[in-house]
Amino acid sequence: MNGLKRFPLTYGIVFLNSAVFLLTILLSGNVVDIDLNTLVDLGALYGPLVVLKGEWWRLVTAMFLHGGMTHILMNMVSLYIIGRGMELYFSKSAYVAIYLFSGLLGGMASLYMHPESVGIGASGAIFGVFGALGGFFLAHRNQIASHGREIMKDFAVILGLNLVLGLSIASIDMSAHVGGLIVGFIGGFMIAKRPENLVVFSVVSIATLFAGSWYLHVYYVQIFM
Repeated sequence: MNGLKRFPLTYGIVFLNSAVFLLTILLSGNVVDIDLNTLVDLGALYGPLVVLKGEWWRLVTAMFLHGGMTHILMNMVSLYIIGRGMELYFSKSAYVAIYLFSGLLGGMASLYMHPESVGIGASGAIFGVFGALGGFFLAHRNQIASHGREIMKDFAVILGLNLVLGLSIASIDMSAHVGGLIVGFIGGFMIAKRPENLVVFSVVSIATLFAGSWYLHVYYVQIFM
């Protein structure tokens, strides 16, 4: 209970992802490998539906879908480890903004790189949390003690393992990972420097989402029409 009170956002996100995964199990009848039709029906990213049919809500729903037990375990263990650190160093509003915008913009990167693939997972948002912590420690590199540097080394190891795993498994979309990582790093650095920069980060992220949706529509029309 102490952990739940100290880190409500991290536990809440883990619970929400787990609940959605249980729903996918019930609908697909499979735990190891969820079929693509079920994932698309539940809101997975699929370029033609998102961009050409205007189903942009899939950018949100896809962040809570996972393709199997290994996929969700990898993501939730990573979030459990780093999310608690995020709640120690950032406000709740900053955590939510960085997680959300990293996932959304990472999803847009995936739509650009893989127009005809089905995209799912919290990885873009989780890599955004990785990036935000990196931005925080970079912003305060002259003030943090050796203990802080040791924590950052641990995060770097976890990040490296996720990147290696992502590169070794063809079905994992690295474009969402990298996109989320960049967004999170920028947001984390800005907010660590000045908490008031949360507003600037949010406004710029929203503007980027609108600009990205316009560009993707033009791009998809050229590909599919």
